[in-house]
Amino acid sequence: MNAPSATTGNTPMLAVRGVKTYYGNIIALKGIDLDIHAGEIVAMIGANGAGKSTLMMTIFGDPRPREGQVLFEGRDITGMPAHEIARLNIAQSPEGRRIFGRMTVMENLQMGATVTDNAHFEEDLERVFRLFPRLKERVHQRGGTLSGGEQQMLAIGRALMSRPRLLLLDEPSLGLAPLLVKQIFDAIRELNEREKLTVFLVEQNAFHALKLAHRGYVMVNGLITLSGPGRELLQRPEVRAAYLEGGRH
Repeated sequence: MNAPSATTGNTPMLAVRGVKTYYGNIIALKGIDLDIHAGEIVAMIGANGAGKSTLMMTIFGDPRPREGQVLFEGRDITGMPAHEIARLNIAQSPEGRRIFGRMTVMENLQMGATVTDNAHFEEDLERVFRLFPRLKERVHQRGGTLSGGEQQMLAIGRALMSRPRLLLLDEPSLGLAPLLVKQIFDAIRELNEREKLTVFLVEQNAFHALKLAHRGYVMVNGLITLSGPGRELLQRPEVRAAYLEGGRH
């Protein structure tokens, strides 16, 4: 995939500025700065416990940063509750999927559409089923009875039903077999290439994430230590040593 045209000088769709987030007295994010421009896929990689999911949740309003700002299209959303952030056409597929296990696939997708009007519901449903045909086959099945890969597809599909312009994906490949990982990442690429959907992807699977992303960031212990084009980061010896050795890719 070719990187998008240079976006230097443009207002980022999402900007994180000096964000510090705490759990009690423990600092989880130690001053994070990053930009995501419209039409990009941006990946954040790092080891388990580095603070990646905390950043994703902080962007979405829970927890709130103790210092710094989160800006969406120049608007300060730092103090907004999560449900108001969702109405700005930002959607999240959280770590652990968090689908509604007792609801059917269809009911889960209907829940995703609650922040938008119903005028495009059928169109959006077909879009999700085109990306993930397995969900159409399971449409009347309870979410809790789906396989892990199917639940991940449902979590992403539910997020897409809100017609987001910015999609936040937290560990979409976690615990999935390689074939399913490929399907998930192919779907993300298609959404970006076909619909210019902006995606912020948090991942431990550095190989797939950086191969897919236009740009990437590396987080270590609550700090960003490296950034650059995804494929360049893939070639960095420190990235390869920390995240790609031992057959992880």
